[in-house]
Amino acid sequence: MEGRRMVTTLLQLLVLGHVTAALEVPLDLSQPPTITRQSPKDYIIDPRENIIIHCEAKGKPHPSFSWTRDGTHFDIDQFPNVHMRPRSGTLVVDISHVKAEHYEGVYQCTARNDHGTALSHNIVVWQSRSPLWPKENIKPIVVKEGVPLVLPCRPPAGLPPPIIFWMDINFQRLPLSSRVSQSLNGDLYFSNVLRSDSRNDYICYARFPYTQTIQQKQPITVKVLSLDAINETVAAIYNETDWFSEEPADERRPTFLTPSGSSSSKIVLRGQVLEMECIAEGLPTPEITWTKVSGDLPAERTTFLHYQKTLRVVNVSESDAGEYRCIARNNFGTEHHTTHVTVKAAPYWISGAPKNLILAPGESGALTCRASGTPKPSISWAMNGVPIENSPRDLSRNVDDDTIIFTNVQTGSKAVYQCNISNEYGYLMSNAFVNVLSEPPRVLTPAHKVYQVIKNHQALLDCSFFGSPIPEITWFKDTRASTLNTDPYKVHNNGSLEIDGVQGKHGGKYTCVAKNMLGISENHVYLEVKEPTRILKQPEYRVVQRGRAAVFECKVKHDPTLIPTMTWLKDDDELPDDDRLVVDSDSLTITDVNDGDAGVYTCIMNTTLDQDVARAELTVVEHPDPPTDLELTEPKRRSVQLTWTPGDEHNSPIDKFIIQYEDALHHRGHWHNLTEVSGMKTTAHLNLSPHAHYIFRVLALNGVGLSRPSHPSRMYKTEAAAPDDNPADVHGEGTEHDNLVISWKPLTATQSNGPGLHYRVMWRQTRVETDWTAVTVRNTSKFVVSGTPTFAEYELKVQAINDHGAGPEPAIAHGYSGEDLPLAAPDNIQVQVISGTQAAVLWDAVPAKLLRGHLKGYRVSWQF
Repeated sequence: MEGRRMVTTLLQLLVLGHVTAALEVPLDLSQPPTITRQSPKDYIIDPRENIIIHCEAKGKPHPSFSWTRDGTHFDIDQFPNVHMRPRSGTLVVDISHVKAEHYEGVYQCTARNDHGTALSHNIVVWQSRSPLWPKENIKPIVVKEGVPLVLPCRPPAGLPPPIIFWMDINFQRLPLSSRVSQSLNGDLYFSNVLRSDSRNDYICYARFPYTQTIQQKQPITVKVLSLDAINETVAAIYNETDWFSEEPADERRPTFLTPSGSSSSKIVLRGQVLEMECIAEGLPTPEITWTKVSGDLPAERTTFLHYQKTLRVVNVSESDAGEYRCIARNNFGTEHHTTHVTVKAAPYWISGAPKNLILAPGESGALTCRASGTPKPSISWAMNGVPIENSPRDLSRNVDDDTIIFTNVQTGSKAVYQCNISNEYGYLMSNAFVNVLSEPPRVLTPAHKVYQVIKNHQALLDCSFFGSPIPEITWFKDTRASTLNTDPYKVHNNGSLEIDGVQGKHGGKYTCVAKNMLGISENHVYLEVKEPTRILKQPEYRVVQRGRAAVFECKVKHDPTLIPTMTWLKDDDELPDDDRLVVDSDSLTITDVNDGDAGVYTCIMNTTLDQDVARAELTVVEHPDPPTDLELTEPKRRSVQLTWTPGDEHNSPIDKFIIQYEDALHHRGHWHNLTEVSGMKTTAHLNLSPHAHYIFRVLALNGVGLSRPSHPSRMYKTEAAAPDDNPADVHGEGTEHDNLVISWKPLTATQSNGPGLHYRVMWRQTRVETDWTAVTVRNTSKFVVSGTPTFAEYELKVQAINDHGAGPEPAIAHGYSGEDLPLAAPDNIQVQVISGTQAAVLWDAVPAKLLRGHLKGYRVSWQF
């Protein structure tokens, strides 16, 4: 039963300690020192600058400061070049006449006043170093083509370690690839060498970051020889060179240059970066892949560097322990290496460093110093810098591993406690004071403060307070009819009042009341609820042709009591200073748009409380650029293939390409459309006519319009051939009663297919057994046949012929010779009376053989 009561008391104390953590002791009240600033644990200094070791603290009364170096008192009075800043523990070491290295060591700052002593962590001061590269006599390296090679860097040790890179004598970085890579230690690895790797200026550089100095290794000369050249060269240079790889370099499976063996192990600390590398040689160059044998790689924390040769995992956690395997692979086989990774951990806080404990006389509380690590860290406590076991006994204090429990404390229990948690990989040290005070409540938030919040947002009204014992906080709105402790109100441990989803009715006067056994304090604040800012008309996506104007609208509604400010951005940056950009109260106009104006434009309407944002993209379009690089391929007698490279489409996809031609033989200077192809194509098969001198050009068409024509192609000449076509529209009709005029539409120069174009004109009378009569004519489109019977029907043909032959068999057309007056009038004329005003005239038709032409009608005459 007693053990259960102790556990309950401890839990209550832990909860109490959590509540008190929100309190900050006002500086007008007595309190032990608190370290507020200190230099890092590992402090590397620049030897060219004064040494400044920071130590700042607060307390009441203000603390005094002292230092130890390497565990013993550091008396600054013994060092005229060392002083401490006023009301501060910060040390300043003037190194203008001394060497900075004389002040290397482990420093610790002590801040003390009447109520306790606080300590800084140990500050290890190191001078940064950038030593010179030792002189070397590096002989030229001769290797056979295809063998592996490692060029060592081995820079001088610096503090911190230098950054390594390889360059040539002109300070140009050497190109790296999957074949040539730099290892983590700075060496340059060749999986296999090529003749092109021969050079005399492989130079390793080391840059030391603190001093920003660069040291340079002596240049390395590499000669890569083919097998034939080796036999002629070795004898002359063997005594002057380092010689590698006496066997010819054949294609081979991978082997690892680093690391060695089939397995290795590695320790990495929690929170740090895990880097592993595998560099393989082989021919052809091997590819590297990585897997985690005991699980999956953490994708969000894993990157692959140096052409997959380096695996990097950031912010390592215990889950990253396990086996990692790298695999080198080429056409001739695979090789793998397994690395067993163990994750250790320097101590780290589980729930944060211990918090200051503020108690009233007779109260109880606890300091908790809870941390973890691998291996499990040890914990030690000190009071005012003295190990707790050597400190004055305090009956109210009980140490239980990582917790100190205080029961029924009195004023004499004031002190600063140091918690130190350590293992072989590091330590944590933290100060936390116990302050025993009797103080009535005070509200620290300024009186009559006005809060403004946007409707439907969250409001947080401050009520910073102090008191000992801890005051109870209550809130009221307007009158004190009821406390605010139900939805939408929530009172936090630090006294703040949270209001979720604020509405207009929540505006008004709020009162915060702090009360403990010693008194009461209150404060009034005010809440104003504002309408949200909204963009009513957002800018819209625009597609604008170059040289025209683009307008983006941004119409806004906002609370009338808030002052709005509109800002426009382009691609998330400020608008450039350009007279073409005109910003009005609710719009942005861009005149004379150019390609550089394309991008995403953002309208931001800000008030002091909120903002609204809208975006729209501007795409600048233009006629496409003309196609280029016209090329003719696959030549044939009557076709050729044309290819081209499209020009810039200027953000408007090309719909089609139009291929035009000029016939330099027949119509020089005149361009004609030949064919069209889809905008997705860059080639066209062109059907051509014989006996032409073709020159082609291509135009592109997009949504804006046509491009300028491309530059003309080279001339493509087709051989002559017999005509493919005969004249069209063959007609026959007479102009006299005894002739027949035969006419046709002549072939164009392109249709002629060759020189010497002429026509064979043929005719014969129908229904008469006669042969075709034919004549040959040139440079005309008609022929007159004389001496024909009147109005006789004829069959007609016109065939095209040139110097290479005749066209196809022509189709037969029909026509008639000339007409004449009819040879007879109608017979048997009769009149039939229909009515008093109508009569019908009847007659026999004239026989066709007597008409001698196409009957157009009869003329009827009469008289009364």
